[in-house]
Amino acid sequence: MEAQRLAHEAARLEALKQYQILDTPPEQTYDDFTLLASYICEVPIALISLLDAERQWFKSKVGLDVNQTARDIAFCHAILTHETLIVNDAFLDDRFVDNPLVTADPSIRFYAGAPLVTPEGHILGSLCVIDRKPRVLTDGQKTALEALARQVVTQLELRRVSAQLAEALNRIKLMEGLIPICSYCKGIRDDQGYWSTVEKFIKQHSDVEFTHGICDKCLKKHFPKIAERCGSKTD
Repeated sequence: MEAQRLAHEAARLEALKQYQILDTPPEQTYDDFTLLASYICEVPIALISLLDAERQWFKSKVGLDVNQTARDIAFCHAILTHETLIVNDAFLDDRFVDNPLVTADPSIRFYAGAPLVTPEGHILGSLCVIDRKPRVLTDGQKTALEALARQVVTQLELRRVSAQLAEALNRIKLMEGLIPICSYCKGIRDDQGYWSTVEKFIKQHSDVEFTHGICDKCLKKHFPKIAERCGSKTD
């Protein structure tokens, strides 16, 4: 069971890495989501929180100065479930009553976090709203928070796909250009002026893997006896 959990977590972290979002500067697109979440839910604090291996990092934040906190004190328990987590009063919840984020700044009393779920089902973190006093989220506010969380994931998906397309175009442009190749050994010179094998060059610029063998011509030239026994064909 533990091995399964670790495998799932490794896959989740790899999915998070693919979005290339951690430690990026603030962006208006994401700030609009937290601003709307704060306004709709009538709370002073709203966050887009992404759960890394050792921390929760805030891509966007309203009403909070810090950029991250340790993972082990994160309220982001939505990471464990696809359901929205709501804590009406942290003082009355055994899971959080002794949490440093409750007993000290920012003095969380109310928390609601809608999970950020990728199309493959990985939970990256949450879009959460926070208050320093107890409160109850209405059904309409909960529905809106979950809708905004889905839009955050849509924006992350656009980012990921755009990066993949840009990388693919760069590879195409590279392969379409003139590639210096040695007339004798067939080595290839890269744009830094270094020579390498065809295999190494292609592996650097694509996902192709190589396996090696001996063609009929080379078999006949270098191993004539084996070629004769195998009845190799040559052009």
